[in-house]
Formats: sequence, C-alpha cells, structure tokens
Amino acid sequence: MSRTEAPPLPEPLRVPVADSHTHLDMQDATVEEALARAAAVNVTTVVQVGCDVAGSRWAAETAAAHPAVHASVALHPNEAPRIVHGHAEGTARQGAREPGGRAALDEALAEIDALAALDHVRGVGETGLDFFRTGPEGVAAQEESFRAHIEIAKRHGKALVIHDRDAHADVLRVLRDAGAPERTVFHCYSGDAEMARVCAAAGYFMSFAGNVTFKNAQPLRDALAVAPTDLVLVETDAPFLTPAPYRGRPNAPYLIPVTLRAMAEVKGLDEDTLAAAVHDNTARAFDF
Repeated sequence: MSRTEAPPLPEPLRVPVADSHTHLDMQDATVEEALARAAAVNVTTVVQVGCDVAGSRWAAETAAAHPAVHASVALHPNEAPRIVHGHAEGTARQGAREPGGRAALDEALAEIDALAALDHVRGVGETGLDFFRTGPEGVAAQEESFRAHIEIAKRHGKALVIHDRDAHADVLRVLRDAGAPERTVFHCYSGDAEMARVCAAAGYFMSFAGNVTFKNAQPLRDALAVAPTDLVLVETDAPFLTPAPYRGRPNAPYLIPVTLRAMAEVKGLDEDTLAAAVHDNTARAFDF
C-alpha cells in the first residue's frame, strides 16, 4: 500500500458531525471533492483554519463560497517569529523571509483583525505557543502575537482556537493573565488528564485528532476519558495526524468517523451519542 495513497472511505456515521479543524488548502483534493467525500460519511461541516495572512484570506473566501465551511483566521505561533525575525531557510509553503520587525507583525495582525470581523469567520486561530519548532529567540514574538489574537477574538466575539505544542503551562498562564474569550478551543489537544481537568474547570473545549488512536498516545486517551463530553470536539488537522490504521497516509475530513469511533470507545459511549454531542459542541464552540 502506497504511503501517498488516500485511505478508503469509512462506514458513514449515522449522526452528522463536524470536523472542527482542517486545512483544505494543504490537501490534494479540490474543496468540492473534499466536501463531497466528507458529506458521503456524514461529516457535514468543516472549520477551515488559516495559519498566515494568505491562508486566512483563503479560509475566509472559501467559507464565503461554501455553506459547509466555516473559517478561522490567524497567524500560527511559528509564523509570528518568522515575520519579526525573518526566516533564512524558508518553508515548504513560503520562501526565505527578510526580518520585518514589530511593524510587520502589527500589519499582519491588523489584517487578521479585519478578517475576524467577517460573518463567515467563526474563529480566531490557530494561535498560541509552540516551543517545539521555535527557539527561545522567538518566544517573545509568539506571546505578543498570542495576546493580540486573544484580544481580536474577544473584540469580535469569535472562538479562540489554540495551538499548544510543548507549551502547556505557558499557554494556560497567558489565558489566565489575558482573560480567555467566552469560547476557547484547544485544537489537537495534547495535554494529559490533569491538564484536561484544568481546561474543563475553565470551560475550554478540547478537540481530539487522529493521534488519539496512536499506540503511544495513552496519555491522550486518559485525557479524553476525563474530559466532559459536553466540551469534546473531533478534528482531522488534515492533511496531518491521520488516524490508525492509516497513519502516515494523507488525512482528510472524510476520515473523521475513524477517530470518532475510537473516541467513543475511550469514553464508553456509543458512536451516535458521541457524534450528537460533538455536533452540538462544535456548533456551540463556533457559534454556527
């Protein structure tokens, strides 16, 4: 089986559900193809997430054109230091960048703020902190950007979508310090059971991705087990984090049923009950 070959369509869910976090712009299929495949398995709604200014513009335009798509807009935590300090090597999606300093970050944040005002933009994110790819020199720019996104989310009454990688304590500190928006979503939840209890007490939504199915992910399953069902979402983060048994192959919204069924097992719920809860939670989190 080729590692690049798309996994087969799973058995459809009986209850419609939403993919709370996907990147259609990074997937091979057209938007129309991706939505049709998702709908075929009863994944009826997706939240398309921007990671930079161009991607956020694309997310907003795509949501405006497709009723099944809602947009979330932001500068990814790794994007902020690249804007401020430059990025000599560039990335697969962007070439080398010259340092732009604080002014360039302010300009990019102003564009995110303008996009966040649009009706079909339902979230501000993915924002947060990522200490895995960004060294100590980028931390200040990340935190400044994160705090700005929190204010943007609050100003426009939108959900805050958090990317938290190797930064749990600092993300929670900034949320406490700045005051979290009314609706806050931990995308691709990566904390342990203890952190899940902290998030639950604060009323934060926890969105679980395909990595909850990985063999080495028992701490994630322990977190899911204690997370209140009314705060749980499901996502693909496609094309990344494809659930087992398809790990390493391209992910897409139509694979949500695979992850949701694994989650139902962990929660000790039947899949219809969890799907109905997740559908309602996602609509509540993103106010659609």
